[in-house]
Amino acid sequence: MAPIEHSYILKLSCPDRPGIVHAVAGFLVERGGNILDSAQFNDRFTGGFFMRVHFQQLPGDAELASLQREFAPLAETFDMQWEMVDATVKPRVMLMVSKFGHCLNDLLFRYKTGQLNIEIPAIVSNHKDFYQLAASYNIPFHYLPLMNATAESKAAQEAKVFDLVQDNNVDLVVLARYMQVLSGDLCRKLAGRAINIHHSFLPSFKGAKPYSQAFDRGVKLIGATAHYVTTDLDEGPIIEQEVERVDHTMDPEQLTAIGRDVECVALARAVRYHAEHRILLNGHKTVVFR
Repeated sequence: MAPIEHSYILKLSCPDRPGIVHAVAGFLVERGGNILDSAQFNDRFTGGFFMRVHFQQLPGDAELASLQREFAPLAETFDMQWEMVDATVKPRVMLMVSKFGHCLNDLLFRYKTGQLNIEIPAIVSNHKDFYQLAASYNIPFHYLPLMNATAESKAAQEAKVFDLVQDNNVDLVVLARYMQVLSGDLCRKLAGRAINIHHSFLPSFKGAKPYSQAFDRGVKLIGATAHYVTTDLDEGPIIEQEVERVDHTMDPEQLTAIGRDVECVALARAVRYHAEHRILLNGHKTVVFR
């Protein structure tokens, strides 16, 4: 669905106290804002309050820059962490992939058919396998190999990755089965704007051949987890998880095929939630306003 003209999204988190919703709604009404939809959550375990408001301004009403400037004192009063963005601006997403292309292919199809309201200025890979796929979507493909990787060569390769992030004004990096561990330095630079898909229902079956591990254990559910990237490997805040029921008749190849479908679904949802500004961090967890 195309974004509504002159619409904005405000998302915020702060310590819970009376009057937050009244203050936010009053601020918007006073400036001609029409609230299109709103969601909130009170975390009774942490005392945190989370809110997402999608609102519309009529032509001639306050513009985004003035709204941001005028909201700042209110946000300070309630000790808010917040952002206010133009809902019509498509986030710029850089995709990274290695030799498994199912998630890349799925994201590109959803992007091309308008299911993901994003722009994709670049695809990065440490292998050449998918340059033709990138070309078919007219997206620049950047081959940044890591052969016989040393600390120095990895640092140099990641510097090129981050240069692409900056040169293309990238808002989000998606590791669409990019099979390299990002360094702590790059994780910190991309904090809150890098999403990974993990081929298991975390925290189970980490490491190599997760579906063979699942087969050996006789699992009844196949899962995938999309999460933000942090310096703790595969332990970043979870955004989305998806599962599919399986049974004893299925071999590792069948489990792998099912798992890849599940990975695509979980990752696409996570990218959409981020692109639509539906995610707020809550410590090591997330609040996702679907």
